[in-house]
Amino acid sequence: MRIILSRKGFDASAGGVASPILPNGSLISLPIPDPASRIHYNDLTIHNQKLGRIVADLTRERINSQHFAHLDPDLDAGTYPREPGWRPLFGQEGAALGHLANEGIRIGDLFLFFGWFRQAHFIEGHYQFIRESPDLHTIFGWLQVGAIIPGKQLAGNAPSWARYHPHCLRPQSDKNQIFVAADELNLGLGSTMRLGAGLLKLFRPILQLTSPYSSRRSMWRLPHWIFPDNGKPALSYHKDPSRWSWAGDEVRLQSAARGQEFVLDTLHYPEAISWAQEIITGNQVNTSKQ
Repeated sequence: MRIILSRKGFDASAGGVASPILPNGSLISLPIPDPASRIHYNDLTIHNQKLGRIVADLTRERINSQHFAHLDPDLDAGTYPREPGWRPLFGQEGAALGHLANEGIRIGDLFLFFGWFRQAHFIEGHYQFIRESPDLHTIFGWLQVGAIIPGKQLAGNAPSWARYHPHCLRPQSDKNQIFVAADELNLGLGSTMRLGAGLLKLFRPILQLTSPYSSRRSMWRLPHWIFPDNGKPALSYHKDPSRWSWAGDEVRLQSAARGQEFVLDTLHYPEAISWAQEIITGNQVNTSKQ
């Protein structure tokens, strides 16, 4: 099995601000703007929060509630009105899809989605970031691959319940693909009683990739077992040994600024499976299903 750390949501170039961690700990990943989409921010709800108001406030109306949103990954049934039979989806295209193909991503592999987050609160009638709150890379959701829809089937032959998805609105191409979630999460460690995809509801320290001792969100603190020694292949995009260092019994990684999909092969890092299971099952999660 491969585990993919997949960068998604608002960033410096798309959206321009972080996604918020609300005072109750809720992680609200904001989908990037997409003028080709048919979905408005005000159409979307995450953890009982309407995204239109949050986006408008945090971007100071640069992006308002009627802007169109690229709802991808789409991990929870309660986010948007669904047709019967809906399943969680994630689309990828271009160079990032080529990287996944080169790494051999297939059914059974697991995406862990992370993004840029900051603590925020609701004060004086508006959502605002808390002054001097740190910028964090934080894991917010997962999808285990249950099926793959190739690009040439997306435009006219995709299931009707998937045709709203932005990657179904793209031209037919072998450089565009959708990953459909498995019905149930199966990491080979026994039953997890979890769906094959979902949103992590509440922030916990294990979800934070960014080192608490760094002012750069790209400097990560990771478990000791992930260090690429003894000839093991490193997390993809991170083969340069100068990116890796030790701090006591923890690993520091200067994560790559470029690239969306960072792949780790659990054949060489079996500890990653129990780490992923703790991330997913040790949290309060949304598991709504239609």
